[in-house]
Amino acid sequence: MAIYLCVFIIIFSVIGICSADLSSDYYEKSCPKAMYTIKNAVADAVTNERRMGASLLRLHFHDCFVNGCDGSVLLDDTSDFTGEKSAKPNSNSLRGFDVIDKIKSQIEKLCPGIVSCADIVAVVARDSVVLLGGPSWTVELGRRDSTTASLDTANSDIPSPLLDLNDLITNFANKGFTAKEMVALSGGHTIGKAQCTTFRQRVYNETNIDSSLATSLKSNCPSTGGDDTLSSLDATTPVLFDNHFYKNLVNNKGILHSDQQLYSGGSTDSQVKTYSTHPITFDADFAKAMVKLGNLSPLTGTNGQIRTNCRKIN
Repeated sequence: MAIYLCVFIIIFSVIGICSADLSSDYYEKSCPKAMYTIKNAVADAVTNERRMGASLLRLHFHDCFVNGCDGSVLLDDTSDFTGEKSAKPNSNSLRGFDVIDKIKSQIEKLCPGIVSCADIVAVVARDSVVLLGGPSWTVELGRRDSTTASLDTANSDIPSPLLDLNDLITNFANKGFTAKEMVALSGGHTIGKAQCTTFRQRVYNETNIDSSLATSLKSNCPSTGGDDTLSSLDATTPVLFDNHFYKNLVNNKGILHSDQQLYSGGSTDSQVKTYSTHPITFDADFAKAMVKLGNLSPLTGTNGQIRTNCRKIN
């Protein structure tokens, strides 16, 4: 009976969902200080640089959307395969690898060969969101690490910031997410920054953008050059995890084309409107969707391995 009653909500924002292969207390006996160690390391990293919280959340998303949450995004290139770090969505933009390395090193000293890199990535995403004022959720644990990576899948499966609404819905549906869950997960863009090259086309060519925002972005993103210059995805509260992302979309202040597509006269307008005025609803839906994201095709049992160094297979 307990298995069927495993979905629960605690005080609005703490969400937990059971998985047949994963469990929230997986390391309770084998590495009891693992979660405490991760939490402290994330706190240090985010205190040192607030943006790192967004980077660690993004790292988890980019890991899970490529053949499941298996830590493949952390692997460096080898003679046998080209890793995912050089994929177009990741190259020169994905960050946080040094934070994962530091955490892994600390945990290996406590309990060698026990805690997977994939689990560390999942936990740091949750801890980062909480530190920046967002909801918490129960992270199911017990993932194992992949022994390979896929550059091609990273290029094809991670959604582009240039996608239209229908393509976004399809992209997320391919991973088992509903349109509502896609809108909720997109709220992760309430923190973090985007490179000029990802929103230049929107700023200079699209009309459904607030004119003052466009002017401001153009000052930092020229029509040519400056591809790597950064602008906050949520200029209102850039380092707070809140629902201002949706408030911005309602006012045509989405930075990315794909973000503004969520509120552009289409089927997701009502969901964006709801989140823009009901932050508690957004928090709950985001947390629940993050649990589902973390349960995408994990390696368990004897599949995969527990890497000693997250950047390379054993």
